[in-house]
Amino acid sequence: MKRNTAWISACALLLSGCAIGPNYVRPTIDTPSAYRGQPPPATEKSLADVPWWDVYKDADLAALIREALAANYDLRKAVSRLEQARAVAAQSRGNFFPQFGYQYSASRGLIPGAANPNLLTENSSSAALTAGWEVDLWGQLRRLHEADQSKYLATEQARRGVVLSLVAGVAQAYFELLTLDLQLDIARQTTNSFGESLRVFTERFRGGMASELETSRAQASLANTAAYVPELERQIVIKENQVNVLLGRNPGPVERRSTLLKQQLPPEVPAGIPSALLERRPDILQAEESLRAANAMVGVSQASFLPKFDLTGMYGKVSPDLNAFSSDNERTWSVGGTAAGPLFEAGKLTAQLDQAKAARDEARLDYEQTVLNAFQEVASALITREKLAGVRDQQDITVSALQTAVKVSTERYIAGKSDYYEVLEAQQQLFPAQNALAQTQLNQLLAVVQLYKALGGGWETDAPPTP
Repeated sequence: MKRNTAWISACALLLSGCAIGPNYVRPTIDTPSAYRGQPPPATEKSLADVPWWDVYKDADLAALIREALAANYDLRKAVSRLEQARAVAAQSRGNFFPQFGYQYSASRGLIPGAANPNLLTENSSSAALTAGWEVDLWGQLRRLHEADQSKYLATEQARRGVVLSLVAGVAQAYFELLTLDLQLDIARQTTNSFGESLRVFTERFRGGMASELETSRAQASLANTAAYVPELERQIVIKENQVNVLLGRNPGPVERRSTLLKQQLPPEVPAGIPSALLERRPDILQAEESLRAANAMVGVSQASFLPKFDLTGMYGKVSPDLNAFSSDNERTWSVGGTAAGPLFEAGKLTAQLDQAKAARDEARLDYEQTVLNAFQEVASALITREKLAGVRDQQDITVSALQTAVKVSTERYIAGKSDYYEVLEAQQQLFPAQNALAQTQLNQLLAVVQLYKALGGGWETDAPPTP
């Protein structure tokens, strides 16, 4: 009894032994202690831990993001790819278990050369249940399932990456749309300002106090600025169409009740510690799962050098007459096993192993490069946000000073203390300065969007109910 127990235990240990091939070990990453451009000290608290609906507090933007998460075509395709990968992993898992089947055949034929065909007609029929099982002695099936499972997890991270990019894409397009609204308002105000200057110059020209040169210059400046209005209106419609595509709906207007100037930047944007990025960013996790799958395929290739063991079985009946199936004399069964392995493959298996190792090396380099790019994106977003604050301060001063210059030069011109050139020059400088300030305000918002995306935030879809 003890010998039987020991034999069974040995067989179980053999069949459940370690799979051939290298076990996965995460590559060593030179992780910095803090991001470049991050205000010290570095803390574990990160902006990426904040849900997107707490970062983008604009109600219209939140509604657009919710709609995009429900209907965006890229995200729906990513979900379909995820289901495909899950099914492939389930298929490879099925190889662990015995496979059962059935077969039935029936035939009737004439024996060649028979003098009396009616007496020499042969009947044959068979029915059987079959069973087969490949013994995963070397762990090849386990490695194959490990690879498929990792590919499935990589597809899940790819889906998360689509969500992250979608949230950032909708936010960016929305802020760009608000910027175009502001620039259109600036263009219309500037057009009115040049129109007022033209009116003043025309009145003075009719009174003989100014020349036609002044009215011509004013007319040119007015037309030049007015041309921006239809161009900006065109860009607004195109941007609205872009937003609608992200939302999975036909082109049309996009509701927005806020303005660019009412958008609030987060009071603080902690980046967290760089090592946390390895556990959060979808593209890093996707690259790591791909590396894990490539590592498992090395084991699959190594197992191809070893013999395979299959167990088979069959139970059924064979009879020349269907009525004889009820007789025990027609019973048939078989139990067997096969072992098969390569003897000479002309280097084919060796080349396959070399290919698997090279693919693993490529996946490792891709993982390391993805991590490096992630550190770079976070650092760039941090320094951009920091420096844009100083740019906006100076542009605020510039716009304020030019607004004063327009007012003073107009008053001086009406009082006869200056010529028309001072008025037009001040107005011409104010228009691009206002547009530059609007662009900087947009860039500040986009810096937060890019930082939030670079940190791996914004992928949570369990948003609170719509107000």
